[in-house]
Amino acid sequence: MVVFPKAKINLGLRITGCRPDGYHDIETLFYPVNLCDALELVSDPGKPGKDTLSVSGFEIPGMAEDNIVLMAVRRIREDFPVPYLRIHLHKNIPSGAGLGGGSSDAAFMLKAVNRTFSLGLSAVDLKNIAAGLGSDCPFFIDCLPSFASGRGEILTPASNILEDYYAVLVNPGIKISTREAYGNCSPSKPSTPLHTLVKHPVNEWKEIIVNDFEKTVFPFHPEIKEIKQALYSSGAVYSSMSGSGSTVYGIFKEKPVIPVDLRRLVIHEGSLRII
Repeated sequence: MVVFPKAKINLGLRITGCRPDGYHDIETLFYPVNLCDALELVSDPGKPGKDTLSVSGFEIPGMAEDNIVLMAVRRIREDFPVPYLRIHLHKNIPSGAGLGGGSSDAAFMLKAVNRTFSLGLSAVDLKNIAAGLGSDCPFFIDCLPSFASGRGEILTPASNILEDYYAVLVNPGIKISTREAYGNCSPSKPSTPLHTLVKHPVNEWKEIIVNDFEKTVFPFHPEIKEIKQALYSSGAVYSSMSGSGSTVYGIFKEKPVIPVDLRRLVIHEGSLRII
């Protein structure tokens, strides 16, 4: 079976509090984009007692056996007699880019194993398993626009508010440590909830919808801030860093003309219509 794990962007991201479990409470809107990895799995009876994973495309840091895709398989095998698998992952979504690529790979693996081996797990079951793998993993089970709270696992459906818009995703190749980004933040409760703010016209979002991580990341990496400014100069109606970065996206009413020096950093562009 071959599946295509999608990326996401964050429309707004507020860090609203510290939790006793060491995580942070957040408020954000996860929105899927049509930038995808490719994930193939087949039964591998020739290698009893071991799953194997090969990777192409963007490099993934760390040892293959520690990859979250294999963690997802091992977790589901705790409850079901899933045979050992040969897996290939082609990475189009950069790692550590604020796009949820690893979490999406894990969630789509859970769904693919469930479907391939007719395990009968519901979406709720899969989300419960996914929550143990990563804070944003549950979102990728349905992979539909969703307001997220808690540490990102509490999801409320949102409308496809950007289906008539066009997105450009720019990644400068800078690796941002999510742990360090959270460590430098100052949690605070927003005066107006995000689900109210996104009801404003998109061209007003620039003044009212923020990503708290920009305050801590931009001073250390001014080139990321410059990308955001360049997207606005290219006609974006809204631009923001996604997650803790370093990807920055611009939302446009129509396909823009991107300057050559910025074009070389573009990793995806296309309609935000969900397919």
